[in-house]
Amino acid sequence: MTDAVHMIEPLARPPDCEIHVPGSKSLTNRALLIAALADGASTLDGALFSDDTDYMVEAWRRLGIDVEANVEASRIRVHGTGGHIPAPSAELYVGNAGTAMRFLVGALCLGRGRFRIDGSARMRQRPIQDLLDALAQLGAQVRCELQGGCPPVVITATGLAGGATRVAGGKSSQFLSAVLLAAPYARAQVDIEVSGPLVAQPYVDMSLGVMHAFGVEVGREDYRRFTVSPQRYAARRYRVEPDASSAHYFLAAAALCGGRVRVPGLGRGSLQGDLRFVDVLEQMGATVSRGADFVEVSGGAELEGIEADMNAISDTAPTLATLAPFARRPVAIRNIAHVRLQESDRLHAVATELARVGVRVRELNDGLVITPSQIRAGIVETYDDHRIAMSFALMGLRVGGIGIRDPHCVRKTFPEFFTRLEELRR
Repeated sequence: MTDAVHMIEPLARPPDCEIHVPGSKSLTNRALLIAALADGASTLDGALFSDDTDYMVEAWRRLGIDVEANVEASRIRVHGTGGHIPAPSAELYVGNAGTAMRFLVGALCLGRGRFRIDGSARMRQRPIQDLLDALAQLGAQVRCELQGGCPPVVITATGLAGGATRVAGGKSSQFLSAVLLAAPYARAQVDIEVSGPLVAQPYVDMSLGVMHAFGVEVGREDYRRFTVSPQRYAARRYRVEPDASSAHYFLAAAALCGGRVRVPGLGRGSLQGDLRFVDVLEQMGATVSRGADFVEVSGGAELEGIEADMNAISDTAPTLATLAPFARRPVAIRNIAHVRLQESDRLHAVATELARVGVRVRELNDGLVITPSQIRAGIVETYDDHRIAMSFALMGLRVGGIGIRDPHCVRKTFPEFFTRLEELRR
C-alpha cells in the first residue's frame, strides 16, 4: 500500500460513449495454462497484460516453457510441451493472483520434481487446503509449508495418477477449475464429485469453455459430478474476449449517471458470467441492449432498490454496493460469504468504506444491506484490492471529494482503469 491518492472528479454531464476494455484476466490465465500443456505453439490474441497474468507468464518461463509476450499487440505465444514440465524444480512467486496460485498447483502435479509456490502476505491468508486434499486423492504429493492450510505450497511431483476425488465447492470455484484443467494429463480417468455448494459457477463454465476450445471434452452431471478421460490439449490460435469484470464498471457508470455506455466485443455468446451484471442494472431501472458483439447500458431517471443473490457474480458485488446509496430504496446483497477470502475481506472492507463516506450499511455474515444515504467526501482505503478501488471510484463520478488511496492496486487486473474512466468525459 502507498500513500498516493487519486481524486475522482464528478462528471459534468452523463456519459455517451464507447469504452474498449482489455482482455479477460480469467480467460487469459486459463488459456496460458492450457497452452503451456498443449502439443505445439499457441497464440493468444487480445490477451491481458496485468500483474496477475504477468505472474502466470513468469511462472511458466521459470518452469522451462517458452513464452513470447507482445504487449503492444496484446498477444502471447506459448510453446506448449504436451503436458511435460521441463524444469525438475522451481521456486515460484505469484503475488496475490488466486488463479495463478490454484491453477499452477494443479498443473505442477503433472511434473517430475519438487516445486514450491508462494505469494504475498494476503495470499498466505487465503485457504488452499481443499484443493490439496482433492489432488492428494488423485495421487499427488502436495502440502502447505505453514500451518492453517494456506500457501506456500510444496509439490513433490511424480505425475497425476487419476481416479476419483471430491472437491469442496464452498470457498472458491478455482479449486474445481484447477483439478479440471490438469485432469486430461492424468494417467487414468478422473472422476470429480463436488461436495457442498459450488460458489461462482460461471467460472467453472469458463474453464470448460476454454478446455473445449483447445480440444478437450469433459463429461458433466449438473455441477455435482465431472468426468475427464485422458486427453491432450491441441495448440491453436485463441482470441481472448474483453474482460466482462472490467467492463461492468463502465456499464454501471451509465446506470449511475444517467448516460449511455457501449462496450464492444462482449455479446450474447460470452463465456464470462460477470456479464450478467447488466441483468442487475436492468432490475435497478437501466435499459440494456445485448448484441452479438456488444453490450450497452443506458441509465434511467433513478435507480431502484433490489435484493440480489450475487453468488454467481460476486466480483461485481462491490460495484452494486457503491450504486446502492443512490437508489430510491434499500439494496440487499446476499449469498457472498466466500468473498471474505478474496484479495481482502471484501464484505468488511466494503462496509467499512461505505460507512467512511456516510453510508448507512449493515454487514451480514454473507452480505450487506445498504440504505439510501447522502454521500460525503472521503478518502477510500483500498486494502490492496483492485475491486475496492474500481468500484468506489464510481461514487466519485456523482459526488465530489472522493479519493482512492493506493490507486496503483488496479494493476492486478486493469492497469489502465483510471485512464479509461476519464474516457467517460468525452
